[in-house]
Order: sequence, then structure tokens, then C-alpha cells
Amino acid sequence: MGPDRTELTERHTILAPLRGRRRVIGTVVFQRESGRGAFELDDLLAAAQLASQTALGIDKALLFGREAYIADELQRTMLPHSLPQPTGVRLASRYLPASASAQVGGDWYDAIPLPGSRVALVVGDVMGHSMTSAAIMGQLRTTTQTLAGLDLPPHEVLHHLDEQVQRLGIDRLATCLYAVYDPVAHRLTIANAGHPPPVLLHIDGRAEVLRLPPGAPIGVGGVGFEAVELDAPAGATLLLYTDGLVKSRARNVWIGIGTLRERLAAAAAHLADPHQPPPLEALCDNVLDMLGPGDRDDDIALLAARFDGIAPSDVAYWFLEPDESAPGRARRLARRALGRWGLDDLSDSVELLISEVVTNAVRYAERPVTLRLLRTDTLRCEVGDDSPQLPRQRRAKDMDENGRGLFLVNRLARRWGAIRLSTGKVVWFEMSLTPE
Repeated sequence: MGPDRTELTERHTILAPLRGRRRVIGTVVFQRESGRGAFELDDLLAAAQLASQTALGIDKALLFGREAYIADELQRTMLPHSLPQPTGVRLASRYLPASASAQVGGDWYDAIPLPGSRVALVVGDVMGHSMTSAAIMGQLRTTTQTLAGLDLPPHEVLHHLDEQVQRLGIDRLATCLYAVYDPVAHRLTIANAGHPPPVLLHIDGRAEVLRLPPGAPIGVGGVGFEAVELDAPAGATLLLYTDGLVKSRARNVWIGIGTLRERLAAAAAHLADPHQPPPLEALCDNVLDMLGPGDRDDDIALLAARFDGIAPSDVAYWFLEPDESAPGRARRLARRALGRWGLDDLSDSVELLISEVVTNAVRYAERPVTLRLLRTDTLRCEVGDDSPQLPRQRRAKDMDENGRGLFLVNRLARRWGAIRLSTGKVVWFEMSLTPE
């Protein structure tokens, strides 16, 4: 037998380019069998119109997908890559982007260490879904970190955020919740700008929706914000979240908050041992399981804080008059505290560093200097005064009498730093509990 022959059928063809806004993105082929006659001019015009409309649709889809990808990457880049590990509190977080049918929003969270072993807990949501929302979120998060560094109270932080939005002419509203946890006082100070209220899971398994003054969203302008102070008992867990967790097409926010409260209580009963709080990471995962298949209309940011606190027996606090006797008194007080804690081996190094830091504080202070020692997994010393001038390490010359204090702190301390406050500054250093 000879080779197979394939019968070729003659067809009339139109090959039309798909022209996007800046380039040709493809081609479209129209064919008609020979028995139906050749294409005419009207057919060419119709093919050109179809190709043009198809190209515009494809081009818009590509641009939309690229914008969504950039916005998602922008948002993820602006969120914390890792959470700090402040003394007296454990932290966990989750972030879930919206479903594939929605664009990226402006949800964010943050945990910012503050002087005195405190920590600021922040969650916020810029309204809208676009790259613009993600960019505004980045601006607000950066501003919040700057304001936190000034150690402003929560309601003042929200006030300044609102002022910035007004000043920059940003046309998007944002909700935000800003809380400060003090592990020494076991207290929580919170201010709210139109954000869903946090839920506090008590160590006995009871979940409580905290009642806060609602406040107006950031960007409304001309409104005040109010802070409330609450107990933060050891073992309790605070859950901050954005409305994507509790709101969907199938339910309103308050129904979702009630469901969240019930979910937390059930999770605590299921995950926790008697008289022990549930594991923090497992609790976050369990909370996210409350979402159904159709509940992912919006981004979700989740920040959980487990309050461990610092026992009063692990804190020593004094006021020192800003005179020449202050360094000597500081050394004696520190030596006694270290003796009570069984840390006599650290006395020589700690006394030396405290003497240097207190001497520097007394040089500029007009009001009493504060001295505080905290014993946790490290020994932390904090010296506060009313001068805003931060100390700077410099290399002293051979004949200089001053300038070596911070050099010693830098060499002997595990870590050290200085933070400017609205009332002055705090210089701190940390030492390992066992000599290295």
C-alpha cells in the first residue's frame, strides 16, 4: 500500500492582530470553508471590530491581574516579617488575602516595643481594595510606628493619624485600634477609631467582647478619640482582628463578632489543659477555621497577645534626686536588689553600668531621675530623666575625663538603647542572668 494522503480542504481565512494599548498581544483567526464563499469587506470590518474589543478585554484583564499582584506584594512587604518578643507577653499573628474574586485591601497589624517593657498592639484597615489602599496602609503603619516611638497615649496616636490623613488630602477612610499593654501594672490602655472591638479570652475560658468607645474612622476629621484602661490579667489572651474575619455577604459584623466570641470559648475548652490557657498558635488557626467557603470577601489581619505579665517581686523601682549623690545611691540600691534575687555575681558589672548611666542622666536632669530593674529571662535596667537629648557613643581621647560611659555600656551589656519620650528619655541596658 502507498502512503496515506490527507485531503486538504480549501478555506478562506482572516488573520487579525489583537492590539493592546501598547503592543500586539496576540492574533485571532477567522475561517470559512470554500463552499460558503469568500469573505467580503463587511466581514473584514466585523472581524476587525471583534479583534479590537477582544484585545481591549484581554489587555484590561492583564493589567488588573498585574495590579492585584503588585498590591498583594506591596501589602505583604509592608506587614511585619516577624513579631518582636517583648518581656511579659507572647504574640502570634495571621494574615490572609481576600479570595481570588476580590482585590487586595489595606489591612495591617503591628506590635511595637515601648519603654518600660510595654508593647503597643495595633490593627487597622484602610477602606477599599486596590494598590492605592495598600500604599495608604503603608503610610499609616509607618506613621504609627513613629508616633509609638514618641510614647504618646493611644488616643493621641489616633488623633495624629487623623491629622496626617487630613493634611495629606487622602480620600480614603481607615479604621484602627491601638492598645498599650503594661506587663508590670497588668493593665491595658486602648483607643478605637471605628474598628471592630477586640475579644479578651480569660484564663477560665470565658470570652468577652470589650466595650470601647467606638470613635470615628481615621480621615473623618474634627472628632476626638477616647482611651480606656482595663485589667489585663496574667494568662488572658487579647485578639485583635480586621472586619474580614467577622463580616461577609452572609452575615453582618455583630453576628460575626458573636460567632467569634463563641468560637474562642469553644477553642479554649478544646485546646487548653485545666487552668492553662490554650496554645497561642493553635488558637489562631482554630479561629480562622470559623470561615466558610463563601466568607473570604475581604482581607483578614489577626493579632493575638497572651499576657504573662511581670510579677511585682521581679521589679525594683526608685526615684533619685538629680545631684552628685545619685550614682552612689543607685549602686547601693541595685546591689541590694540583686542580692534579693540571688544575682550577686552580676553586682560589679551592673553597678558600674548603672553608675555611668545615672551620672549621665544627672548631668542634664532637672527633676528626679527614675531607676528601675526588671528580672525576667534577662536583667533589664532603665534610667529615665526629663532631658530629651539622647546619649551618643563617641570615642574619647586619651586626655578626656568624660565620654567613656557608653563605651563601657556597649562593651559589657548584652543590649542597650535610648528612647525619647514626650517627658524626656529612657536609657536602658540588659544583662544575661548568668555571667558570660
